[in-house]
Amino acid sequence: MHHRKNGREESEVLNLEIWQWAVLIVALAFVALVIFLIKMLQAGTKTLENTAQTLKEVQKTMDELTYEVKQIVRHTNDIALDANHKLKQLDPVMESVKNLGQLLNEVTLVSQQYSHRMIEKAKHHRENKEKQKHEHEGAAMLPESGHSKTVRSYEATYGSGEKAGAQKIVQWVDTGVSIWQKFRR
Repeated sequence: MHHRKNGREESEVLNLEIWQWAVLIVALAFVALVIFLIKMLQAGTKTLENTAQTLKEVQKTMDELTYEVKQIVRHTNDIALDANHKLKQLDPVMESVKNLGQLLNEVTLVSQQYSHRMIEKAKHHRENKEKQKHEHEGAAMLPESGHSKTVRSYEATYGSGEKAGAQKIVQWVDTGVSIWQKFRR
């Protein structure tokens, strides 16, 4: 029996040693797990700190940009107001240009009408001269006056009243300019 007792005791001691080794292995595994988790948490903490720092820098940059954008918007508004004011100051000038354009249009129209009348008058005058020439052809073969053929042709085409017509145009233009200068003041 003694031998059996020894075998049992040895078996219990062996079981106790196996349990101790198992507990020791589990404890070492737990310590390794804790060390691994600590390292992971430290890495996560560093990442979060870097992220927080980056977010602070982004926030600072955004604040600076917001200030600059506000300044640009204010400056743009000032420029728009200034441009609007200057455009309003140009309105009278544009109105004057418009009136000058109308005046020039009227001068052109009157000149066209006058030119048309002068051409009609010259045609009528030439026709009258040709009629007189045909009537007087047989009367005398000598020139009627000391004027050359060119002078007579010019007078027949444009008439002797051309000088008076040109003076009227010049007077009309002078009157228009003086009215315009009074209007402009």
